[in-house]
Amino acid sequence: LCWVQVASRADVQEVFSLGRENRATACTNMNEHSSRSHALLCVKVQGKNATTGARVIGKLNLIDLAGSERVAKSGTEGDRLKEAQSINKSLSSLGDVIHSLKNKSSHIPFRNSKLTYLLQDSLSGNSKTLMIVHA
Repeated sequence: LCWVQVASRADVQEVFSLGRENRATACTNMNEHSSRSHALLCVKVQGKNATTGARVIGKLNLIDLAGSERVAKSGTEGDRLKEAQSINKSLSSLGDVIHSLKNKSSHIPFRNSKLTYLLQDSLSGNSKTLMIVHA
């Protein structure tokens, strides 16, 4: 995970391409090009009102989640098995967080995975979240 300051749309596309190149994929019995990790692009935009001098900050998270995997059907073993277990755990943790937020629980388990920890400020408080599911 790293932060890169950008000044243009081309800079953002360059960083996105770098992330895509670094994303792990592998062949399994279920999918020829299976994602072995989630992809997360955080865009933080800062602005300043020229008249009042007031500063505003916005954050946009673009996330491509690796799909959950039935280990028995995918035929994974070794490192691929560990990756599948990690993916499944983080997706389960995301579900737990969403469930806890929906039920207004006193404890929200953001620290149960790196994914939910990174998304903590975007899933809680005065934030808006939109999820698009492509099956």
